[in-house]
Amino acid sequence: MNAPHRILEGRRALIVGVANEHSIAYGCAKVFRELGAEVALTYLNEKARPHVEPLARELGAALLLPLDVSQPGQLESAFAAIAERWDRLDILVHSIAFAPKEDLQGGLLHCSAEGFLQAMDVSCHSFVRMARLAAPLMTEGGAMFAMSYHGADKVVPNYNVMGPVKAALEASCRYLAYELGQQDIRVHAISPGPLQTRAASGLKDFDLLLSDAVARAPIGELVDIMDVGSTCAYLASPYARRLTGSTVYVDGGLNIIA
Repeated sequence: MNAPHRILEGRRALIVGVANEHSIAYGCAKVFRELGAEVALTYLNEKARPHVEPLARELGAALLLPLDVSQPGQLESAFAAIAERWDRLDILVHSIAFAPKEDLQGGLLHCSAEGFLQAMDVSCHSFVRMARLAAPLMTEGGAMFAMSYHGADKVVPNYNVMGPVKAALEASCRYLAYELGQQDIRVHAISPGPLQTRAASGLKDFDLLLSDAVARAPIGELVDIMDVGSTCAYLASPYARRLTGSTVYVDGGLNIIA
């Protein structure tokens, strides 16, 4: 789909969570670049770096930074690098989530306290910590996005502990939207339909979830990472300057079906 014009010209975006070319975060970065934004990307660790570096080169990323939010100091170091390179930040995309496999696949009832806390810290509270660091850099206002899923609102079999965690993430987006509104910073949770990403592969029977989505969605097809990126681009643009605090579904209408 050709962009009508470069509605993000001059904007600067930090996209957290690119793992490979199938990542939702990569879709966001790609659309932002097509619409004129500068982008900075992060990679999880040295194992992930060879998969992300070519994408950063392709996008002409201004920065490629290591970031494991579970490691003390890495988040602060990443934002210090952003502040040194850019005089401001306009867009933040948080597209990371994690739960230990045994806790993710064992059902909520049997999720360990340690696993629950780790999932909550990486998948939810890290967004709050990012927002705290990003807000002072958004001197001309901005937009923040966190990736959720319909399992935050309704029970999705096998989504397990991530359901409550994503529900907390969506609530955090609403409260951050309230707290940051006076600084002209808008915050949204984005809820894509099922996508074939590396993170999703950890869910039991995910292929069945994909086929069910195609069968039941009013549009009758799966969304892709570029659909998610385009939605975020619109919400980050001046066209959406009065929108904040929403959970925005990008799922072909699947969420409206009982």
